[in-house]
Amino acid sequence: MSAIDLLRQLGDVLDGHRWDDLPALLHPAFRGDYVHTGEQFGRDDFVRLNVEYPGFQRFRWEDLVDGGDRAAGRALVTGAADGQEQRFGVATFITVRDGLIAELTEVWTDVEQTPPSDRRPV
Repeated sequence: MSAIDLLRQLGDVLDGHRWDDLPALLHPAFRGDYVHTGEQFGRDDFVRLNVEYPGFQRFRWEDLVDGGDRAAGRALVTGAADGQEQRFGVATFITVRDGLIAELTEVWTDVEQTPPSDRRPV
């Protein structure tokens, strides 16, 4: 399967909470990196993280880029904590090997962040 097709399918699996389908997308030697926290995950740990993530509700792609055996996407993720909706922006980059996601790098940020007050317009 192509990288862009795998990325689309990853979004569908996450959004649909179809956790049993997630391992089938990931290469046995899968490595996941979260740049924002410094965490690294193998295949089983990445699946477990997604299954157990508290309050997760929706995952929706907003932009996808096809790069052959690599693909990138920007998504909006919504969840809830303490009865309050939370929204996050996530950039996802994947590399495919043997028709499966072998590498995944993500960067997450809180959508409600405000720019520093001392930022000057360009």
